[in-house]
Amino acid sequence: MNIQGVSYDVGRVMGGNWRPVFDPKVVHRELEIIKNDLHCNAVRICGLDIKRLMTATEYALKLGLEVWLSPEMWDKSQDETFAYIVKAATAAEKLRAQWPDKLVFLVGSELTLFMQGIVPGKSVMQRIGSPASWEILKAGKHNAPLNAWLAKANEAVGKVFRGKVTYASVIWEAVDWKLFDFVGLDHYWSVKIKDQYVEMLKPSLVSGKPVVITEFGFRTYKGAATSTEGMAGDLIDYKPRPSMIAGYIRNKILSSLFGMQLAPPKMKLKEGSWERDEAGQARELVDQLETLDHAGVDGTFIMTFVSPIAPYSDDPRNDFDMNSYSLVKSYEGGKLGATYPDMTWEPKEAFKAVADYYAKHSLRRAGHRAGRLS
Repeated sequence: MNIQGVSYDVGRVMGGNWRPVFDPKVVHRELEIIKNDLHCNAVRICGLDIKRLMTATEYALKLGLEVWLSPEMWDKSQDETFAYIVKAATAAEKLRAQWPDKLVFLVGSELTLFMQGIVPGKSVMQRIGSPASWEILKAGKHNAPLNAWLAKANEAVGKVFRGKVTYASVIWEAVDWKLFDFVGLDHYWSVKIKDQYVEMLKPSLVSGKPVVITEFGFRTYKGAATSTEGMAGDLIDYKPRPSMIAGYIRNKILSSLFGMQLAPPKMKLKEGSWERDEAGQARELVDQLETLDHAGVDGTFIMTFVSPIAPYSDDPRNDFDMNSYSLVKSYEGGKLGATYPDMTWEPKEAFKAVADYYAKHSLRRAGHRAGRLS
């Protein structure tokens, strides 16, 4: 794989900001760690606020990381989303001009669900709860309006942004990839598609475009990868505000798992029924990286580096990090980590496993390049 990446959230917004505090010093330090210690050569920077996005992107570019910039405005109309994407692309061009060939712009992600107008409903909850939406999806009638919007957005972005462009799709969105420089897929593994996971990639792999898995990951409780009941709502009781939980919503329709809480929840646990399993998360991530590498994808972005809204606790009833995909476990109350005493988090076992995999892969790729040059 040429792209060894991780997703980095600077503030996705649905029902609340997923990065409530944006401290530029912390962001710069985390991106340093992503580059130097996690051994990434790329980062997918996600969020809503354009100023935050540009700040993080500039830091990452200065550090030598390739940036896949993913501005995300959720649950707005097609016109509002279009105007926002063009505004973000205009801002991004100023950075691309300084770092040519190091910045990829994403015109959207999973817009059938996260933008109004492709299927009925003003909110994600309404869209997935509508029988009419299901009929549209089953019949594939969402693809024509999606591609029409993507073509319009791609044309407009191309007028203000001179770099490479793509889109982060879900596997059942039949995107017209001729529009873009890469095929981008948010493609999570689950037990329900274990025998079809790689097979589902094959149409994309023969598209003639490099295929990049823009989002995948595993949570941190025992059996999360193989449980047929491991949806995002199983560990956490989100009541009385389930509509705020994008991960919960999306997992009602997809095998793709997300699982993050945006409001003060209560863990829905029977004593001893769930168990933290950092080793399992680490093992599954490495297995998935190997699977995707052998399948022939050009790169991967692991979901996700840090999730401040899903803090760790020694008490399993309050260990919301168990339900998180992050590679580090966040602390509450300003508690500092041991490995990085300036950060309010501690690496999980998955951090080391991914770092080792990426480091070894980088060495192999460097060896191949040296062999060709000689």
